[in-house]
Amino acid sequence: MSAKGRSHVPTGTDPQQGADAGRLEAGQVRAMFDRIAGVYDVLNTVMTAGLHHRWRARAADLARVAPGSRVLDVATGTGDLAIELARRVAPGGEVVGSDFAEAMLARARTKGRSARDRSGGPLMTDDGHAGNGRVAPGVLSFEWGDALELPYGDDSFDAATVGFGARNFASLSGGVAEMTRVVRPGGRVVILDFTTPHRQPLSLFYSVWFDRVVPAIGWTAGAVARLTRRNRPASGGTIADAYAYLPSSVKRFPAPLALARELELAGLRDIVYLTTAGGIVAIHAGTVPGDAGTVSR
Repeated sequence: MSAKGRSHVPTGTDPQQGADAGRLEAGQVRAMFDRIAGVYDVLNTVMTAGLHHRWRARAADLARVAPGSRVLDVATGTGDLAIELARRVAPGGEVVGSDFAEAMLARARTKGRSARDRSGGPLMTDDGHAGNGRVAPGVLSFEWGDALELPYGDDSFDAATVGFGARNFASLSGGVAEMTRVVRPGGRVVILDFTTPHRQPLSLFYSVWFDRVVPAIGWTAGAVARLTRRNRPASGGTIADAYAYLPSSVKRFPAPLALARELELAGLRDIVYLTTAGGIVAIHAGTVPGDAGTVSR
């Protein structure tokens, strides 16, 4: 499939059962993201030349949300995709950004408090906390949640998304199944993540960038953070370790067709995916089967 192309997934082929999304335990992943929260946004922009915002907008397109929709953004990180979605569901909609790394959530809430909808109104009207699965006042809120045990009932959302987080699920199949469970029939599940290109010369550039340059950027960021005391030494690794993990996590993540089959295994239908940025980013979407229903609130 060519870059910026779109594919429908053929059915009838056995999906890749339980493809591992990474090799770190959940506690290690949580500690890693807590550790890099302070540099995460800056390094995202450096590593993607700022294109990650455009990719998130494409993912939001595939979620097919509108004013009044209720959306869950899983592994929300510092909240960029949740904020993009919130602008699309206002007025009258709700977006919950869920993550299990508290330091990332703190950054997300800070960004959310200054975010505005398309008419210039605030997206968050309180501190951005929500508890017990209930959305805080305002369009946008952020709360702690484990992607493998989402604290929401069945059919609670019109769509569920994850941007650059599915690679870190302890169980990819479990995470996709949970996202599918909480979305109403007719709603959408969307996954945005890196993938490995196989065509030259991009595959060579990609290999050099992710295997050499990205870890070097992480090492430099860690050194600067230590010098400026923005990052105290933490047990279990450093910022440099986290950005050395990134390339290996991408390599272990299923290729686009295999990931699409994971969505099929979770029960989703009408599955499509597209690749962009020369084939280094893939966006998958599927529809929860059944007659289109209403969200259970």
